[in-house]
Amino acid sequence: MAEIALHDVRKSFGDFTAVTSSTFTVKDGEFFVMLGPSGCGKTTTLRMIAGLELPTSGRILLDGEDVTFNRASKRDIAFVFQLFALYPHMSVRQNISFPLRTQRLPRREVRARTEEVAKMLQIDTILDRRVTGLAAGDRQRVALGRAIVRRAKAFLMDEPLGALDAAFRETMCEELRLLHERIGATTVYVTHDQIEAMAMADRICVMNRGEVLQIGAPMEVYERPATRFVAGFLGSPSMNFLTAEGGFAPGADAIRIEGARLAMPTAREGLACPEAIVGARPEHISIADDGALRGRVFAVEYMGARQLVTVETAAGRLRVRTPNTVRVATGETVGLAFDAERLVVFDPVSDRAVRSALFDHSGALA
Repeated sequence: MAEIALHDVRKSFGDFTAVTSSTFTVKDGEFFVMLGPSGCGKTTTLRMIAGLELPTSGRILLDGEDVTFNRASKRDIAFVFQLFALYPHMSVRQNISFPLRTQRLPRREVRARTEEVAKMLQIDTILDRRVTGLAAGDRQRVALGRAIVRRAKAFLMDEPLGALDAAFRETMCEELRLLHERIGATTVYVTHDQIEAMAMADRICVMNRGEVLQIGAPMEVYERPATRFVAGFLGSPSMNFLTAEGGFAPGADAIRIEGARLAMPTAREGLACPEAIVGARPEHISIADDGALRGRVFAVEYMGARQLVTVETAAGRLRVRTPNTVRVATGETVGLAFDAERLVVFDPVSDRAVRSALFDHSGALA
């Protein structure tokens, strides 16, 4: 397989810049997920890696070789699209083996490799059926099989599970991850679904408005968001944001929200933020009688072992994830306690995180 490296890659369409100076490396054998909302530049980046789009500037390296201006057919990369793009008049076997037949490989080798891949994907029993009429999950497996059978240096997947229903998408997430581990492929996977990203990725690249905002392991990106956008995009429900009074000053051991004092680890000298936005994930807020911030319960959503409680406060509506043993009712007034070690402070001007217990106090990732 291969390492993929992008150096200051930029793509413009006339006056519109789709991707702005992206620089990152996908490690050999890594499952690398590009995550972001529609129109953020992730698919354009994937298409440039594949050779389906040429960058306006910058370089793309595949296994150390500069392939920036190579055609897609010269890059030894397999691509899986959201729309399966299968040949409807062909059987499953013919669809999977098509790339091998175009290479004019011996029939015996084509048959052996096709059947090996079909068995791996658990579609060996339908090899001689036409793809028309197959269930969406089986068609997705056929599309994957056609990509895998080539034994390419890298696999690029553009929202391949987007057309599947939620329950089957979860199953396919598990199967894709297991398949990746079996074949040891370098995989770049594009999605707007953060649950898919968290479930499958070795590392996640979060993009917005053509810019790479943060790259890291799923837990690192979730616990150490570099920007307010990253913090809000990851998590279901997303992070709560509260406006602080008086910002965050060197030596401070607390921050004030609507008159309530929230304790925080002492800020070291040199760390200051005249204005601040405080971020708290729902699981880092608890309902407590002596909670610093008080509010009225707006809604309670039962979620099995846990429940999601929405509380209307002077600072806005906050989502709180608690065990279902905590008894609360709509309309009840409750106190909210915050896990000081987990609070993140954002600069409202730059939207970047300036303080978290999981950051060092210069604002850099620890």
